[in-house]
Amino acid sequence: QVQLVESGGGLVQAGGSLRLSCAASGGFWSRPVTGWFRQGPGKERDFVAAINWSGTYTTYADSVKGRFTLSRDNVEKTVYLQMNSLKPEDTAVYYCAAAPRESEVVATYDYWGQGTQVTVSS
Repeated sequence: QVQLVESGGGLVQAGGSLRLSCAASGGFWSRPVTGWFRQGPGKERDFVAAINWSGTYTTYADSVKGRFTLSRDNVEKTVYLQMNSLKPEDTAVYYCAAAPRESEVVATYDYWGQGTQVTVSS
């Protein structure tokens, strides 16, 4: 079992920044890839970014490249998503998830956090 807890969401004006955190516990070593996904109202859950614990794999969706940055703290078992230059279309519930291999596909991720709301006002 892997437990994931997100934090850091909130309300921000367009152009602002937020940093999301995803803290892992339990058998997280069995799931070396942590991904971030988001789901807007009435929309499907979309891939945002992913990273592995060794640092050899980092990938971003085209819509966030150059604005969002992943980092990790292996001691604290936490992955961070720094979000800059936020836009109203970034408004969504953001989820972190864990996967056994590198992937941008929702179905590959079998452990999920509860989600954190990000709202960007225009």
